[in-house]
Amino acid sequence: GMNTNSNTYTVIYSIILVVVVAAVLAFAAMFLKPAQDANVKKDTIGQILTAATFANVEDAAILDTYKAEIESAILVNLEGEKVGELNIEECEVYGTSDLKKQIAAEQKALPVYIFKNGVTVVPCYGAGLWGPIWGYIGFEKDLKTIKAVRFGHKGETPGLGAKIADEPSFAESFVAKTVGEGELLFEVAKPANRQTENNGVDAISGATITCQALGKTLNQWFGFYQSYLTKNAAVEVVDAVINETGELEPAENVEPANTVEE
Repeated sequence: GMNTNSNTYTVIYSIILVVVVAAVLAFAAMFLKPAQDANVKKDTIGQILTAATFANVEDAAILDTYKAEIESAILVNLEGEKVGELNIEECEVYGTSDLKKQIAAEQKALPVYIFKNGVTVVPCYGAGLWGPIWGYIGFEKDLKTIKAVRFGHKGETPGLGAKIADEPSFAESFVAKTVGEGELLFEVAKPANRQTENNGVDAISGATITCQALGKTLNQWFGFYQSYLTKNAAVEVVDAVINETGELEPAENVEPANTVEE
C-alpha cells in the first residue's frame, strides 16, 4: 500500500481535500444565490412599499402587494426625462449596487416608483460612518412634500447610527417636511445647527455623523431628481378663473362681475 507518512501523500491528500471543499462551497454558493437575491429584492421592495405608505406588509405578500399597488416604475435622467422602464410583472427594482453605479454615471438612469395611491417614491444611496446607507422617500402629488420614508444601512453602530433605520420617531419626523430650493435642498442636523424649518429634520442624538451623512446623501439625490420632481408636480387649480392678463388665479381673488356700485 501507500506510505501514509510520506510528504507526497500529505500533499496529494491536502490538494484533494481543498479541491473537494472548494467545489462544495462553490456549488452551495451557486445553489443559494438565487434565494439570497430573491430575499434582497423582497427586502428592497418592502422598503419601497413602506415609503409608499404600505408599511409592515407580510413577507409572503410583498411582491403581490407591489404589483397590485404600483402604477409605473420608470427611469429618468438628470433633465427629468424618461429614459427607460422597470418591468412591473417581474418586480424589477434597483438594488443598492444599481443605485451606487448611478452616482458616478454620466448618463444617469434614476428609478422613480409611482403608486396608484398618488405617492411617488425615489431612492437615495451614499456613505455612512461605517458603510453604505440608503433610503426611499415617498412624496405626495406635489412631489415636494414628504409622505413617508424608509432608511437602511449596512454597518452603522447598533443603538447609534443604526437608529436611522430602526427609530420610528426619526422616520416620522420627515412626514410633511418639504424639499427646499437652492443649495440646501434638505438637511439633517443637530437642532442648534438647523438652518431651515420645513426643509430638514433633527439629527438623532448620539448619531450625528451618520445623520449628517444621510443629510448629504438626501441633498445629492434630491438634486439628481430635481428636474423630474419640478416638471411632474401636480398643480391643483381649485375654482380658478382667467384674469385680464390671461393668467389663472383663484376665484376668491376676483370680484364677482355682477357687483353694482352703490
